[in-house]
Amino acid sequence: MCGRFTSFSDPDQLAQFFQVDEVATSALPERYNVAPTQEVYAVIERDAKRALGTLRWGLVPFWAPDPKGAPAPINARIESLLDKQFFRDPFERRRCLLPADGFYEWRQTGQLTEKGKPKKQPYYIHRVDGKPLAFAGIWSSWRARDDPDAPPLYTCAIVTRDAVGPVMKRLHDRMPVALPEEAWERWLDVEDTDAQALVGYVIDLAPPELDAYPVTTRVNNVRNEGPELLARDESA
Repeated sequence: MCGRFTSFSDPDQLAQFFQVDEVATSALPERYNVAPTQEVYAVIERDAKRALGTLRWGLVPFWAPDPKGAPAPINARIESLLDKQFFRDPFERRRCLLPADGFYEWRQTGQLTEKGKPKKQPYYIHRVDGKPLAFAGIWSSWRARDDPDAPPLYTCAIVTRDAVGPVMKRLHDRMPVALPEEAWERWLDVEDTDAQALVGYVIDLAPPELDAYPVTTRVNNVRNEGPELLARDESA
C-alpha cells in the first residue's frame, strides 16, 4: 500500500519532467509527509493535451450522496480494478499520474513496543536517479446534487501492486505502481478502452530503480513535517 509520500518538487520542475502543456494550479507547499485528504499534484490528459493540476487524496465516487460520509480509499489494487464497481469507472475513464519525490513504508522488525504491539521501522523509498516518481492514479469528480453551482470535488487514489524488486520485497508485500516514462502515455490515454490488456501491461512493468533507507518514527505522526523527516535513522 501507500499511505504517506513526499512532494517537494515545484510545479515548473514537474511540468518539465512530465512534459505537460498546461500548469493549471498554483504551487502547493513543500511536503515531506503527505497524508490522505490533502491536495496533491496530478497529471491528466484530455484532448491530446497534458495538464498539471491538483486532486484531493482519497477517492470519493461520483454517486456518493455526501462526500463527508462516503468511503474514500487512498489506494486501489491493480489486480481488482475491474472487479469492483467502485474503481472500475475511474479506471476506465479517469486515469492520472500522481507525482511523488518518494514514499514511506513500514517494515516489521520482529520486536514489540512497550505496549506489546509489533514494532515497525519506517523507510524512505525514492528513485536512485533522484527524479520524481509517477504513481499510477485514478480520479473522480463529485458534484452536489442539491447545489449545481457548487464547485466539483476532484479526488484520487494511488494504484498499488504486489511488491517487485529486491528493495521493496524486503520491506512490504505491496507497493504503489511506479510507472516508467515509457508507460505514461498509455496510462493517460483514456481512449485506450482495452482495460484488461492495460492491467496486464502494468503488472508486467518493472518500476524505476529504487533505493530505501530507514528514517525515524517521527514520520508516523501526520503533524510532523519538514526535510528532517528524510534524515537517516542511524540507530536502525
